[in-house]
Amino acid sequence: MAEEVTPDELDITDELIAERRTEQPGETPDDMTPWQRPITAAIDILNMWAGRLICLLMLPLILAIVFEVVSRNMFAILTQNGMHSVATAWGLGPTLWVYDISRMIGGVLFMAAAGYALLRGVHIRADFLYRTWSPKTQATVDATLYMAFYLPAMLFFTWVSTEYWLKAFLVNETAADSTWAPILWPARLAMPVGAALLFLQGFPELFRAFHQMGKERERIFLRILPFYAIVLTVVTVGVFFPDVLPLGDVWESIFGSGPGIDKPTIGLIMLAVMLFAIFVGFPISFTLIFLGFVFGTWGANFKLATFLMTLQTNSVMLSDQLVAVPLFIFMGIVMEQAGLMERLFQAVQMMMSRTRGALFIAVLFVSTIFAAATGIVGASVTILGIMAARTMNKSGYDVRLAAGTITAGGTLGILIPPSIMLIVMGPVLEVPVTDLFRAAIIPGIMLAGLYLLYSLGRCWLNPDLGPILPPEEQPETSPYYLLEVILVMASLVFLIWLITRGLVEGFGFPLGALVVPCAWIGVMFAVYGWLNKTRPGGFYFSELWYEFFMGLVPPTVLIAFALGSILAGWATPAEASACGAFGAIVLSVLYRKFTIPGLYEALLKSLEITVLIMFLVAASNFFGAVFSNLGTPKMLTELLLSLDMSPVLILMLIMALIFLLGWPLEWVPIVLIIVPILIPTVTSLDLGFENTNDLLVWFAILVAVNLQTAWLSPPVALSAYFLKGVVPEWDLRDIYFGMMQFMVIQLIGLTLIFLFPQIALWLPNFIYGQ
Repeated sequence: MAEEVTPDELDITDELIAERRTEQPGETPDDMTPWQRPITAAIDILNMWAGRLICLLMLPLILAIVFEVVSRNMFAILTQNGMHSVATAWGLGPTLWVYDISRMIGGVLFMAAAGYALLRGVHIRADFLYRTWSPKTQATVDATLYMAFYLPAMLFFTWVSTEYWLKAFLVNETAADSTWAPILWPARLAMPVGAALLFLQGFPELFRAFHQMGKERERIFLRILPFYAIVLTVVTVGVFFPDVLPLGDVWESIFGSGPGIDKPTIGLIMLAVMLFAIFVGFPISFTLIFLGFVFGTWGANFKLATFLMTLQTNSVMLSDQLVAVPLFIFMGIVMEQAGLMERLFQAVQMMMSRTRGALFIAVLFVSTIFAAATGIVGASVTILGIMAARTMNKSGYDVRLAAGTITAGGTLGILIPPSIMLIVMGPVLEVPVTDLFRAAIIPGIMLAGLYLLYSLGRCWLNPDLGPILPPEEQPETSPYYLLEVILVMASLVFLIWLITRGLVEGFGFPLGALVVPCAWIGVMFAVYGWLNKTRPGGFYFSELWYEFFMGLVPPTVLIAFALGSILAGWATPAEASACGAFGAIVLSVLYRKFTIPGLYEALLKSLEITVLIMFLVAASNFFGAVFSNLGTPKMLTELLLSLDMSPVLILMLIMALIFLLGWPLEWVPIVLIIVPILIPTVTSLDLGFENTNDLLVWFAILVAVNLQTAWLSPPVALSAYFLKGVVPEWDLRDIYFGMMQFMVIQLIGLTLIFLFPQIALWLPNFIYGQ
């Protein structure tokens, strides 16, 4: 058996990564075959520097979008106040270039750094079976699949993307969907360069597999390698130069025209092979690309397969919605580095110290706030475990309920906006991301409320599960503690109202939405200082309120303006994410947590997770395009609709399928591979919706809530490993039992949204004025 996953090796931002490579780029084992070591080191260092340089592009991406937002809004404010000439003189106003520059930089980020991501070992794989094998078996399977799937797929991808770029370069192609109409070939160059770096990185990965499998097995592969190179060369020449080497004619003369299988059946075979290859444990992106080429050629022709490959990759590279993915990830990592989460938790813990289950309240409150701020599940679970577990143990809290609360609270980041999953799901379903954000808010708050009710209900029935904190853990407060709570909460509610009013209606003067809330914050600080200095009648505010305020208000204001601008329709998700990322850097400076090495580390981590998600988006779009071209989704839809079942029952079966797939798979392959296959069936169901958009938004929220179970369902539940890594004294079995309790609550929440669609649809319709 393979060794168990070592929780300490999991990085807190790697919510989609099972295991990150630990050795430094260029390092090779001393006993690796001598001629392989310099090749491995050279290619590693090449991709290492590619990643280190490309991650810096995130900074001009942020600055360009922030410039667009400020310029456009200042122009509108000055124009409304009769200062149009001043705005024009200052060069303010909407720009033509930011839209195109930002999406091109976003495309270069994920495509050109794909080789770096493979070097770092961050491409996602469904390894719940893979990790049970011995290291030699893992290496043998890896080497076999690299030779069978990876190298041919990346070689073909490099070739066709080079042709695609060369055509754009020769005709000086410009963007047809943009007023600025920039030349495309400079950004499109990232496609063949990234593919070539991926192809090259395949050789170090192959050599590492050779080394791990042992010398005896390596000798067998090395004997095969020359013949493999010859066959791969012949196939490549036959595919791209059929006039020189007509392999197709030779194949048909020997084997005939084939078994005569129709296209939809070829699609079913393609789906079965895909599921088998994924469950074997090879990185999903490369499996999808290889299968897309093979089955696209079988079902249609190679020319169509290459066209779909380049078209889908280019589409993802130039997607203005997906630009938000790296920026929201970066925003979350920077805010996590600033330490705001720990500060808020300590304050809430002290504030509720005289209440049973106080630590459960603190965990769920903080996780809800930071789900909206970061959306990084691994970071939330890890930091909550570090902050809460020691105090929970000291206070005699039940381990299972404590573990369940921490892991369930951490998973809220996958649903509460700005959720990366919803940003990715929007283009898949062809619905606005803003609609998904609006629809997810109430379900997210509802789930947090259900978690809280369950935790406190258990403590009320059995006080030993969450006892009151020991006296030495309770803070010093004034004799009028209840009045303290009332005044602070009323002040914060009023602040939230001011922010909402400013975003929705304004205050009748320029920048009122920003000035008035900031002025109220100043009043709150002044009153706090005066009361603590004079203490009239013995009343004063405890020190914990300062910590509570400093931990809650800055991220809340940042979230309100970033997320509120999206919900109000004032900014696109990309614009809001750039402003949020910029605001997170400002907060880290104000909290004296900003360092250049810390910023660079955040850029690299953001790049790695971005490549992981975006490359899989491109690969799954290609796979999905081939699959749709074969007609299999239409056949499956007709088959399901022909069954003697009600539409509601069919949808329940679809939800059950997604729930079951959530156990072995993460959300990324389900959203990008399975959901597109199911969309034709869902849109064909008569479920009583007035328009397709409402149906798809509701379906998206059902899927999102359903997929939270991936984080709470063994054996792939990485939340358990993150928590175990920081609380080693907790038994993994207890953590699993705690997570399973909250998975049941998750299903109750899913059932409520299924039975009452307005839980998801009321807020979007209210904002639209319906």
